[in-house]
Amino acid sequence: MDRGNTKKAILEASLELFSVHGFEATSISQIANAVGIRKASLYSHFENKQAILDALVKDVLEQYAAHSIFVRTDFGNDTDNLPHNPDEAVQMIEGQIRYILHDPYISKARKMLVIEQFQNPELAKLQTKQNYSDVLRYFTGLVKRMISQGVLAEDDPEIMAAQLCLPVTTWINLCDREPDREPEVMELVEKHIRQFFRVYQPESR
Repeated sequence: MDRGNTKKAILEASLELFSVHGFEATSISQIANAVGIRKASLYSHFENKQAILDALVKDVLEQYAAHSIFVRTDFGNDTDNLPHNPDEAVQMIEGQIRYILHDPYISKARKMLVIEQFQNPELAKLQTKQNYSDVLRYFTGLVKRMISQGVLAEDDPEIMAAQLCLPVTTWINLCDREPDREPEVMELVEKHIRQFFRVYQPESR
């Protein structure tokens, strides 16, 4: 195994272990054993366990920035990729949910953050950013844009955004705990989105 592949294997094994046992409960020996190398070899790639976590967080942020709709959309210029009706909204949101649930890296990273949020202040901030602040900011911008286009009736956009996105966040957490409930959750998500559009349908339509 060359140096680059070994480093990647260390990160993958660490993420797997951290997502199940947490950072503090995982030892360097466990990581080395999972990769099939000696501890001395692992230390030639990373100074310590914190350095591994730092590298994982950097990777998580890069993956998040590259694939999450919650950080990539420019509501001033990127209007072609925004939903204009319930069908498009269902397709967009369900697609993002499937990515969050099924991308191996993102799924494990999210579980690691759930475990570590009560033990690591920096990871707690990252958990809040990724699973609340960025999501609510995105949906607030989306709702404002749809109001301006006459797709939705005018009301408090932040409250509307919370009504739309926070139940979805809860259902994603449910799927993390009980993966077999994903079909049920997807059905609820679709009903929820369509009802949201009915509730906020402009009177002129």
